[in-house]
Amino acid sequence: MDAWAKDQAVDKSDLLTMMGDPSGELTRALDLVMDHPGPVSVLGSGRCKRFALYAEDSVVKVIEVAEGPEDPAGDDHPHVSLAPNMIERIKALKSAKTEL
Repeated sequence: MDAWAKDQAVDKSDLLTMMGDPSGELTRALDLVMDHPGPVSVLGSGRCKRFALYAEDSVVKVIEVAEGPEDPAGDDHPHVSLAPNMIERIKALKSAKTEL
């Protein structure tokens, strides 16, 4: 994860924590195991679906999974799991809190 963070120029970030799931425990707990035969035939079993997650104090507030019936790996439409969409979702969440 350190090498990936460095490659993505976020290795010095205080805002982002990059984490791996080598045993797949979190992937299974979130029910995000990619088990569609297409991607599994290329990537192998036990892989995680493409997703982005936002949590506060260990509580998941936003989760977006990039997948579709004809796109189980989320390659064609990854936008839901990319930063611009997540930023908008988090802003909406924060805005809803201030309106209460």
